[in-house]
Amino acid sequence: MRILLNLIWLVLSGFWLAIGYVLTGILCCILIITIPWGLAAFRIANYALWPFGRTVVDRPGAGAPSLIGNVIWIVVAGIWLAIGHLVSGVLLCITIIGIPLGVANFKMIPVSLMPLGKEIVPLP
Repeated sequence: MRILLNLIWLVLSGFWLAIGYVLTGILCCILIITIPWGLAAFRIANYALWPFGRTVVDRPGAGAPSLIGNVIWIVVAGIWLAIGHLVSGVLLCITIIGIPLGVANFKMIPVSLMPLGKEIVPLP
């Protein structure tokens, strides 16, 4: 079932959301000081391509630097990516088959807003 949901997700919203994360990651890596945000954007792009069967957990030991970095991320790129997830989720929830995909979009909003200090792990 996860494979089917991931394939439908990839076609309907995952590919476009991943492109947004990759473009954000490239932009962040061009500027030397924002490389940690770029790497986080690439991790989330991978997650945005194939989200079912994986989850986001807090990384142990992430403290104040992650919090400060997340605040900067929200202002620079996080709010726009979260809006992308919100719009995509609402549009997917209009259809019956898209409701699980819309819910997955809504679950990705917190990690799109605060990617530092998070880790993407497979579900058991």
